[in-house]
Amino acid sequence: MAARKGLGVLGFSLEELAATERTVKAYKLAIQQAEPVGSFVNDNLLVANGINFVNEDRDVARRQMRESGVGYHFSQVYRYHDTFPRPEGFPVWPDVMPDPDDATIDQFIDLGAAIVGDPDDVLAQIKRWEATGADQFVLLRGTKTKQECLDMLRLIGEHVIPKIDTGPVHRTTRLREAASSPVAA
Repeated sequence: MAARKGLGVLGFSLEELAATERTVKAYKLAIQQAEPVGSFVNDNLLVANGINFVNEDRDVARRQMRESGVGYHFSQVYRYHDTFPRPEGFPVWPDVMPDPDDATIDQFIDLGAAIVGDPDDVLAQIKRWEATGADQFVLLRGTKTKQECLDMLRLIGEHVIPKIDTGPVHRTTRLREAASSPVAA
């Protein structure tokens, strides 16, 4: 519906990357035929991911995730956002998911449900999201200390963003400018 109306979308992905890719493709197909409700077609799909642990040392990042209380945090996501389909076997209040072990962390990474590791790991994992066709990807704070957040921001800013975001002008700015330019006759 958003695509048909020419609207951009901000979404949370709690599914595996293949399902997200199908959804992104459906949006991109529908937006080509948009009848915009605004002054321009905002062909922009942003996906947010809330489980992110980045450190210069991948083993430290994995330990941070194991010890973070992310099981409790993830349990609250499905309680607060009751429109998200609850996965089969997911704990019901007051029970919570256990914190992940290394095998679970690997499963989360494989599914695209978590971004964990050193900057090279994170770049490779975000490239998988880029391949879905999403226009933007947001790493949310999640369950970190203030210092872990600051470290994550610095590492992403120094080592990941410069390799992904190479354009000097944001894509939505280009769409807005194109919509306000006079059309040649």
